[in-house]
Amino acid sequence: MSLIEKIKDRFDLSPIKPKWPGLIENYKKWLPVNANTPIITLKEGGTPLIRVGSIEKRIGRGIRVYVKYDGLNPTGSFKDRGMTMAISKAKEDGCEAVICASTGNTSASAAAYARRGGMRAFVLIPDGYVAQGKLAQALVYGAEVLAIKGNFDKALDIVREIAEKYPITLVNSVNPYRIQGQKTSAFEIVDALGEAPDWLCIPMGNAGNITAYWMGFQEYFKAGHSTILPKMMGFQAKGSAPLILNAIVKEPETIATAIRIGNPVNREKAMIAKEESKGSFLAVTDEEIINAYKILGKEEGIFCEPASAASVAGLLKRKQEIPNKSTIVCVLTGNGLKDPDCAITNNDAVFHSDLDANLKTVAKTMGF
Repeated sequence: MSLIEKIKDRFDLSPIKPKWPGLIENYKKWLPVNANTPIITLKEGGTPLIRVGSIEKRIGRGIRVYVKYDGLNPTGSFKDRGMTMAISKAKEDGCEAVICASTGNTSASAAAYARRGGMRAFVLIPDGYVAQGKLAQALVYGAEVLAIKGNFDKALDIVREIAEKYPITLVNSVNPYRIQGQKTSAFEIVDALGEAPDWLCIPMGNAGNITAYWMGFQEYFKAGHSTILPKMMGFQAKGSAPLILNAIVKEPETIATAIRIGNPVNREKAMIAKEESKGSFLAVTDEEIINAYKILGKEEGIFCEPASAASVAGLLKRKQEIPNKSTIVCVLTGNGLKDPDCAITNNDAVFHSDLDANLKTVAKTMGF
């Protein structure tokens, strides 16, 4: 071995090799890709599973609680898992443009991955009902944004019809490749725990994610990677709870904009996941969502968007039903920076303003 080689070996000066290749490369044998599929990736997936002691203390009885923090994906939400698959397959098919309806996260993810793949991205959003952080992302990523006078459900109706009549690919969760990508989060949870959890708590909007998780847990179970299947516990905001009411909500309202959807397209698949897993669905109020949101922030240092906190709010609401010594995973679907206005309005922080710029004043204010 030469001196240069010895130095490289001793100090690891070789080019950095990324440890995480992206979810398609990591779980390729579980996904509908082939040698001709151009993989459009931003190294999504591989998000952390974090144990949350503050939630465990509120429940007790030896119950372990983790959060799957998918807000650490490249565009800040779980949507990237499905979008890497949807855009890769669209690119394989020679697609030049994609379209989606969105409450924000899908538009950001679709725009980022479409541009990464050299495609145009069109997004329809309900005017005035998309958090500023998400809209900013779509614009910076270069999407062509069309804001309509209507809610998400109306926007989805329009994009579905456009995709049927014009040469453009729809990348909402009705696209089956989205679900394929999103199921990998279930794989990651089992890989991290060495077993499936007893409960999987998850927010529900269009209900694609609960569908995807159930698919992933089932596939791993059948392959012998886990010995149990979790109960799928889905949570919706009280003002936007079509799966709990078993009815279309024409004017959904909630602070959790990511799940402000009144007519979920994956309704039937979500109901199957609930029934097959012996799980259940429940509504949580905006107040309960914000309470969970604050707990995660100030006691765990985890900043999620309001819709994500619905999973933890639901768990706390159902804590008496959990068997002793269970393992629970709550899905946090998006990053708190998606909705900074909510954070500024809903916190328990102390904010001192208009202070004189001198050491004495600052130290006194701090209590010294």
